[in-house]
Amino acid sequence: MPKRDNPRTGPKYEKTAAPAGKKTAGRGRTGGTSRASGNYRTGSRASAAAGRAASGTGRTVASRRPQVQEENPNLLIGRNPITEAIKAGRPIDKLLMQKDAEGSARQIASLAREEGIPVQYVDKIVLDKLAPGKAHQGVAAYAAAHRYVGVEDILAAAKAKGEDALVVVLDELEDPHNLGAILRSADAAGAHGVIIPSRRSVTLTETVAKASAGAIEYVPVAKTGNLSRCIDLLKSKGLWIAAVDMDGTDYDASDLKGPLALIIGGEGKGVSPNLKAKSDYVISIPMRGHVNSLNASNAAAIVLFEAARQRR
Repeated sequence: MPKRDNPRTGPKYEKTAAPAGKKTAGRGRTGGTSRASGNYRTGSRASAAAGRAASGTGRTVASRRPQVQEENPNLLIGRNPITEAIKAGRPIDKLLMQKDAEGSARQIASLAREEGIPVQYVDKIVLDKLAPGKAHQGVAAYAAAHRYVGVEDILAAAKAKGEDALVVVLDELEDPHNLGAILRSADAAGAHGVIIPSRRSVTLTETVAKASAGAIEYVPVAKTGNLSRCIDLLKSKGLWIAAVDMDGTDYDASDLKGPLALIIGGEGKGVSPNLKAKSDYVISIPMRGHVNSLNASNAAAIVLFEAARQRR
């Protein structure tokens, strides 16, 4: 699709060099923290413990408190349960199939493809670790914690409210806590829905549901097999596309009114070059501290609430 002339540009939106010492960012990164803990003993108890350990009679903490693996409520195993779940229309994010599975397993894979469910072939040991001690019969599936909708359903919901559509498009976001937080912000800011890709992206897991603090029940989420074609569809429906990334116009100096889709990039990667090229304009968040990026969910919240402010 040819690039559209953007009436939102002009002196106000022309890219200018950032003032010295000022950084911009629109893509989020995630990081992790670790904690070290120790078990300290003193006096004669410590000596006794050391003696027992030396003689081989001591028991470790791990042996006294065996770890129990928690069951994943979204994991389905077995050929019949998965077949019936697919036929019943239960939303499934991914099907794991043993590489050398035969018979009805192949029929399940075919049925999954017909429903647009990604199929991943794995070694038997992968399934054994997912369902230890259980008869998985060479097949497992991850069911979604909530039902997905179509992109058209999101746009129709905005139209039914008599509002200009405000949609968030997530470009390969991988952290479930980020997705949950974005759903929460989308609900609070009045966005009409979130769009995620079918592959290389976090889906509606139980962790996402918990992180959303209930927002998963109110914010429609659509899953698409091709984000590039999805952007073309949104454009054909009259939406403007704004990528939240580095080297763009300050978000508070950009026009975020009217039908709009905001593209938020994945952690550490930002918006992909292809989607950035398809965008009508790029907006950024000024950074005045020592770090040069924000968490993806934080960036999404800032821009969503600015869009909400402009729409009042």
